[in-house]
Amino acid sequence: MENHWQYNILKGLSWLVCRLPYKIILLIGAFIGPLYSVVGKKQKLRALKNIKIGLNTTDEEGNALLNKLFKNLGRSVLEIFYMPNLTKEFIFEHIELQGKENLDQALAEDKGVIVLTAHVGNWEWMGATLAAHGYQSTTIVKKQPNAQFTRLLNEYREMVGMEVFARGGSEMVRAAKALKKKKLLGFLADQDGYIHGLPVEFLGQESSAVVGPATFAQKFQSPVVPIFASRKPEGGHIVHILPVLHYEDTGNPDLDMYRLTEATVKVTENFIKEHPDEWLWFQHRWNTKLDEIIDIDKKLAIRELAHEK
Repeated sequence: MENHWQYNILKGLSWLVCRLPYKIILLIGAFIGPLYSVVGKKQKLRALKNIKIGLNTTDEEGNALLNKLFKNLGRSVLEIFYMPNLTKEFIFEHIELQGKENLDQALAEDKGVIVLTAHVGNWEWMGATLAAHGYQSTTIVKKQPNAQFTRLLNEYREMVGMEVFARGGSEMVRAAKALKKKKLLGFLADQDGYIHGLPVEFLGQESSAVVGPATFAQKFQSPVVPIFASRKPEGGHIVHILPVLHYEDTGNPDLDMYRLTEATVKVTENFIKEHPDEWLWFQHRWNTKLDEIIDIDKKLAIRELAHEK
């Protein structure tokens, strides 16, 4: 296999990390994380700009937040390599599940559950935690820039009990079948929705919002449950399961789709504001401009209608 040596190096690094105590990898991650800001200057500048707009901060406050973010990012990267150690016993000891009743309520509707999440905290460990608690969990993912890292990551996701579907093509059909089987279907929905998205303001800037969760909710009448992870100061994580969202059919599908999509954006935005040093502020979330969105005039008219009192 092409570049198989890269996979072997990643596996070897993972083996080494797994030999260390959990508290030690957190210390190492916090040390090496900020080093990325030295080589990733463009990303740091982009993140600072977005933080200043989204949180209305000064340069000094933004840089302080970024330093915490890179420390957390370093911890999360090493935690990914540590995933072979994620036994149920380890998860139950280090990861707290809050709001379980919200997920159980959604599952009781017997229509599967769409999990809305974001690149905040350690979302990989969040999925592992749901699986460890007995929830049949699946996720729609996109390929990483490095194919061998994608291979390792998907291998570890499946190792901890996740079922993985690639974005697009026949895999989306498999994802729909999983939802029909009453499983959890996870969406990382804090990304740019590109030309097919909906115009929803996000963290102080106009954006194209991902419509995947609302589309599946409309098609299958499945409840949407926002679930996010945050890091405990002493180590470990909290998985926050928030109240259920629903697609409400008023007879105007365009308006109903917009309302649910906006609701998913707002709940994500609120969680990020509560945990600002754990979200990837440097991602290209606002790349698509409003005039690039297909049928933008129609979609803006729908937005105006949704905001009428």
